[in-house]
Amino acid sequence: MVVYRTFGDPRAEAVAKRLRMVTRMQGIRLLIGADDGLAARVNADGVHLPERLSHHISKLRRRQPGWLISVAAHSRAAVRRGRGADAIVLSAVFPSRSLSAGQALGPLRFAQLVRASRAPVIALGGVNKKNAPRLISTGAAGLAAIDGLMAPD
Repeated sequence: MVVYRTFGDPRAEAVAKRLRMVTRMQGIRLLIGADDGLAARVNADGVHLPERLSHHISKLRRRQPGWLISVAAHSRAAVRRGRGADAIVLSAVFPSRSLSAGQALGPLRFAQLVRASRAPVIALGGVNKKNAPRLISTGAAGLAAIDGLMAPD
């Protein structure tokens, strides 16, 4: 799955259309970050909501019942607010360079939050090929990475 977060880029629609074409050809799902209008215009598979917009899950579910909806979470309270999402992207698991990452949860705290969730939880934040094995027994439904996909060996 690819999540495209536009961050107000004026070229967002053109980029999203290209991503849609590539993801469709590769059989990969595309979610658009925090912009259900753009997601609808490019026929994305759904949306990814930042934590502050998690209260929109049920409204989006009613308007777009076939969409995948993921939501970001950084705490136990945010995991609870993510109820109704198809997946919760919980971060930061490990120390991360991301400005929004905050303090790392660590694998033990991450595992506790996974067990407290009603939705599948995806690990994000500092995840790379060296530390990913530490998450095997946590119950994580998947791993997500940004820098970890580009880091040299």
